[in-house]
Amino acid sequence: MNKPCLVIKDLTIAFGGIKAVDHLSFHINEGEIYGLIGPNGAGKTTAFNCITQFYKPDKGSVIFTDKDNNICNLVQMKTHQIIHKGLVRTFQNVELIQELSILDNLLVGAHVDFKTGVLSHAFRTKKARQEERLLLDKAKGICDFLGLSDKMLDLIGGQPYGILKKVELGRTLMSDPKLIILDEPAAGLNDTETIELANLLKEIRKTYHSTILLVEHDMRLVMDVCDRICAISFGKKLAEGTPVEIQNDSKVQEAYLGKVDEDEQSADIR
Repeated sequence: MNKPCLVIKDLTIAFGGIKAVDHLSFHINEGEIYGLIGPNGAGKTTAFNCITQFYKPDKGSVIFTDKDNNICNLVQMKTHQIIHKGLVRTFQNVELIQELSILDNLLVGAHVDFKTGVLSHAFRTKKARQEERLLLDKAKGICDFLGLSDKMLDLIGGQPYGILKKVELGRTLMSDPKLIILDEPAAGLNDTETIELANLLKEIRKTYHSTILLVEHDMRLVMDVCDRICAISFGKKLAEGTPVEIQNDSKVQEAYLGKVDEDEQSADIR
């Protein structure tokens, strides 16, 4: 029996009387790559922000089984507390420090795991130096996993967009995440880079044993990597199922393509 990693129940939030997310419920099992899709303005990013507590929902619960197997309702927590539970996210716009190297940008992602305090690092105590070496080795290992070992000392500024996306993904791995939420990771990538991203997501699940929630417009990527998908429109759930089930669902076809006549061949939303 699959064990749930994240359970969204009756999630609701309104802005100015308009419900951006409307009684949305779904669950993600441990080890899944799960897709959240919908047309522009469907409420995907808003739901995403409610899960990570950038927005506080008006109603509903976000139940997460953290990396210590403790069950918590994220709605009761502050945004900065969530990463310590093993849930990390990326943003639609790449958020990297241009003046730092690829390696140093990865190390930024490890700051939440520092066991030694600021004074220990300031005075370079033995314990602080040991921790820095461990994190440096970890960052180098992630560079190798991403195929960036030969570039790890290069500055982020001026790197191709595909490299930036890889580094952003790598930074999430520095905190040993239980669940990674990706907001439009294929945005701005060409076809070759998107295929590389699909393979990378599968490898992250296999190597780092992470569960992944993918919020994405690129249907080819979604259909290729996701085990299950939830389709929403105007904040409400339309359908949930495997990629094939979603692809053939009449409600999903109508939301993306308009009304489909019964005698027409099923629309292909790939």
